[in-house]
Amino acid sequence: MTPIQGSTGQRQLIDAEPVLKLEGITKRFPGVVALNKVDFDVRPGEVHALLGENGAGKSTLMKVLAGKHQADEGTIILSGEEMAFENPKHAKRAGVVLIHQEQSLVPGMTVAENIYLGSLPKKWGNRVDWPKLREDTNRILETLKCSFQHDDLVGSLSIAKKQMVEIARALVFTPRVVVFDEPTASLTDHEKPVLYDIIRNLQKQGVGIVYISHRMDEIFHLSHRISVLRDGEYTGTVNTCDTNEDEVTRMMIGRSLELDHASKPTEFGENMLELRNLSVRRIFEDVSFKVRKGEIVGMYGLVGAGRSEVAETIFGLRGYTAGEVVMDGEVVNFRNTHDAVVKGIALVPEDRKEQGLVLGMNCRDNMTLASLSSVSSMGFMKGLAELSVYDKYHQAMKIKSPSWRQKVGNLSGGNQQKIVIGKWLHTHPKLLILDEPTRGIDVGSKAEIHALVKDLAKSGYAVLVISSEMPEVLGLSNRIIAMYEGRVTAEFDGDSVSEDVLVQAITGQNTEQRASPKPEAV
Repeated sequence: MTPIQGSTGQRQLIDAEPVLKLEGITKRFPGVVALNKVDFDVRPGEVHALLGENGAGKSTLMKVLAGKHQADEGTIILSGEEMAFENPKHAKRAGVVLIHQEQSLVPGMTVAENIYLGSLPKKWGNRVDWPKLREDTNRILETLKCSFQHDDLVGSLSIAKKQMVEIARALVFTPRVVVFDEPTASLTDHEKPVLYDIIRNLQKQGVGIVYISHRMDEIFHLSHRISVLRDGEYTGTVNTCDTNEDEVTRMMIGRSLELDHASKPTEFGENMLELRNLSVRRIFEDVSFKVRKGEIVGMYGLVGAGRSEVAETIFGLRGYTAGEVVMDGEVVNFRNTHDAVVKGIALVPEDRKEQGLVLGMNCRDNMTLASLSSVSSMGFMKGLAELSVYDKYHQAMKIKSPSWRQKVGNLSGGNQQKIVIGKWLHTHPKLLILDEPTRGIDVGSKAEIHALVKDLAKSGYAVLVISSEMPEVLGLSNRIIAMYEGRVTAEFDGDSVSEDVLVQAITGQNTEQRASPKPEAV
């Protein structure tokens, strides 16, 4: 077996015949050529990164490989044998496992049942062998260092823990190729090293790894080679040790990108939002901060720190047990989200698929879901008014869709997120809350959303951004609120705080030495 170097530094290129080859793969959908004669291969024990903007065809190519889609043209060759996978189960039996970006778990079943769904251990009489199921599940959970139990309902788990269940499902099989599609999008910093160890162990067993991610640090940390797709076509492959982020970005989008810190808004008005010792029992406590008109305030912390729960409380999704919410100078206590929307608050949620969109509805109808009264009369929808709203944000936000009739579920993640943001902008909010606004989004769409957020703030919006990405928080925020275990641990000037100090604040370490004093908000 070809030796593999450690987790850091340059990795030795693997000189071996590919375990997997995709040759001339073409896939068409109504009105779209998703893939056009794409070639790709992965060698045993190699991590081959597959990059491209949202909608470039990465996930479609992997779904063809995993049997979810059938190619219109092209060939799949696995260990020298030509294959035609009829469905995902057929692909798994052949040794090809896809760990989806979109989680495909059954919320009402336990962790153990989800991991072994379709392959439950049986005993005499074709009955489920429950003791063996528990034993096998506990072994996998121990390997993954998971904090949840085999009998926990999947529906009760956080997004990060659900992602670990998805990964556990792959370890049930004896794979020859494993595809990781945005595997760390929902993982905490504690869980990521566990994933990296899993990948290295699979490499040592000679398993070929296909790794899809928009996070360049992960790509350069893990991969041996990088292949790039653009608009459904193959644009090239480079050795990771011979390239850099700027070259790969140019391959993806045709230009270089930088997050322009200097373009942040600089003029602020009066307080739009103020939290005074806000608490929700057993979730967060004594949270206080302000957001001014024209200001971008970032909330940074580990998954589970309470950031999303604070946003949900502001938006009326949760009732609070102590403290006050002051909106535009008035103490408010929203009974529901409708009250919050009427008062001028909009929330772009963390999980766009589950909370932000109706995937089976078309683009136009999704765009007006939060503002139906503006496109209806006497209980009837006004089609032309709906279309006008869609056209406005379709052009302003550069949404890529064949037409307004396209189902949102068929769009890329970046375009889905733009529709969620457009939907809420049409409510004309005074305060815009963005929870993980660029999770699972390519660098091009991310730059567009960053520019949009800054423009909104400059036009007078108060903006609260929750993000797990430090460069995003630092690049966008005028001020940064750090949270740890349900409490605000520090508040920083976004232009002068150091990364080290910010990490200390979100991990409960001493935060007395700050890059700058806490600014006074008017």
